[in-house]
Amino acid sequence: MTERKAVLVGASGMVGGFCLKILLESPQYARVVVLTRRELALPARPAFAQQGGTQQKLTQKIVDFDHLSPTDFAGANDIFCALGTTMRKAGSQEEFLRVDLEYPLMAAKHALAAGATRFILVSSAGARAAAKNFYLHTKGELEDKLTDLGYSSLHIFRPGLLLGKREEVRPGEQFATRIAPLLNLTLWGPMRHYRSISAEKVGKAMVTAAVRGASGTNIYEFDAIQKLAELAGTQPSASYR
Repeated sequence: MTERKAVLVGASGMVGGFCLKILLESPQYARVVVLTRRELALPARPAFAQQGGTQQKLTQKIVDFDHLSPTDFAGANDIFCALGTTMRKAGSQEEFLRVDLEYPLMAAKHALAAGATRFILVSSAGARAAAKNFYLHTKGELEDKLTDLGYSSLHIFRPGLLLGKREEVRPGEQFATRIAPLLNLTLWGPMRHYRSISAEKVGKAMVTAAVRGASGTNIYEFDAIQKLAELAGTQPSASYR
């Protein structure tokens, strides 16, 4: 097995935080680099043994997302992207597009140029470039553009409402979270993929998908995310090369 290096963007969010935790616990990853705009309070940094001493597994790198370059992704195999904001926080459609479309796409392009082979993205249930809803249209457009880049392994996660503790207070989501178990019971058939799911499960599923190493473009909705989360830590990395 070849030891892997992962780069994570979006570690400050719920899904990104859980994804980071799982990456640090995974024996398949020797190095994890977090790209962030500001210093984050990150988990304790485990060390791994190497000839002549030890190396820290986790590195935090402060970057300007408007000026990323291939060197920010040097040596990385797998790129995990959990970048995202809200229209309220962004303040305008232009700023929303910058965070949810331009930054992830820029990261994907530079990472590919640096030699990365696998890209793992958090998108949204209902994402579709033809959607009339601006949020879902933006997510769908990003998915299409990433597919066109030609990664040998692309994994797109489309969760519904994310459950978990946020630093940012979102009154509407707080209410939805309280009634989520009841709402889930009403979502069947083609609506089942809109069911709410914990951010922790999505983070686990992202790492599991990367470790399993399926090639091509892979899209995961509610049931597939649940299944991958259950497999977390149980699958060997036989597909890694």
